[in-house]
Amino acid sequence: MVEVLGQHALNRALLKRQMLLGRRKLSADEVIEHLVGMQAQSPKDPYVGLWTRLEGFGHDELARLILDRHAVRGPLMRTTVHLVSARDCLTMRPLVQPVLERVFRGQFGRDLAGVDLEVVVTAGRALLEERPRTRAELRPLLKKRWLDHDAGVLAHAIGYLVPLVQVPPRGVWGKSGQATLALTESWLGRPLERDPSLDKLVMRYLAAYGPASAKDVQAWCGLTRLREVTERLRPRLRAFRDENERELLDLPDALRPDPDTPAPPRFLPEYDNVLLSHADRSRIYTGGYRPPPHAGKDGFIGNVLVDGFFRAAFTLTRPRGQATLLITPFTRLPKEDTDALMSEGARLLNFAAADADTHDIQLARPE
Repeated sequence: MVEVLGQHALNRALLKRQMLLGRRKLSADEVIEHLVGMQAQSPKDPYVGLWTRLEGFGHDELARLILDRHAVRGPLMRTTVHLVSARDCLTMRPLVQPVLERVFRGQFGRDLAGVDLEVVVTAGRALLEERPRTRAELRPLLKKRWLDHDAGVLAHAIGYLVPLVQVPPRGVWGKSGQATLALTESWLGRPLERDPSLDKLVMRYLAAYGPASAKDVQAWCGLTRLREVTERLRPRLRAFRDENERELLDLPDALRPDPDTPAPPRFLPEYDNVLLSHADRSRIYTGGYRPPPHAGKDGFIGNVLVDGFFRAAFTLTRPRGQATLLITPFTRLPKEDTDALMSEGARLLNFAAADADTHDIQLARPE
């Protein structure tokens, strides 16, 4: 008899493995590797994502990992920018390279019809071997050789087809700067792994996001035909079903807490992998996605879990030295939940806006 896992069982399993049922006493690099990377196209997002998962996390811990090249930001899963450890970058980039190539062909292939892409890649590599450059710097240099083609598309070819990372100061809390690109192997001083294991990557995904289906894994990484991999791994996995009779696979000894385990409120960045890493997101979404209000230049936005599910959004703004946190629930919440949200919101302000002259928390009426 195959065990059926309900929505709350799947939710609590995900939260436990994502360190969202209780903060952990771990280092930032340990968490980044356990999560198999953190979505990071917004540079501040991983800082909030680590703060909400760890005890005693400070901005400097992640900033130092980035500055010392122990962690890097670059296009990986689903072609989006992710923060990963240096070791994982060298392993994962070859595995997801087919995704980047497929997306490039779909979006820009026609614009470079007849162009030898290997020559473009070689030219781009040579330019980046000289020094890290922004796409704005790459465009005119590439245009000199391909006068009849769009310079922006040529620069995109380098971004998709060449393993690159974004270098500091971008990604460092409190700093700003354009996305400046460097060759992954040059920046890290090591070659990409020649024969990385896709089986191992899928097992790591299950450890951090399971129980899950092959379609869930595909939604996370962007690769296709992963059922072949899950079938190959099946003897090492345990099978479950959800309430809709979909088969889910998991590591036999993975954590699956009681569905009634309390889940404290958690503030998540706008893009957090816990929200984006399944084809079926019902284990954390109850009413679809609702974007937070705009935050302005110096602020940021994010999502809020209440009782383990996505039930509010937040906006942190910084007008004239004041930090204001606006929490917008999607439905009316019990008083104990709003009290817990206000308390956790105060902690977020102390982390994200410690330099502000004043802190203010506002709870909007449900939308």
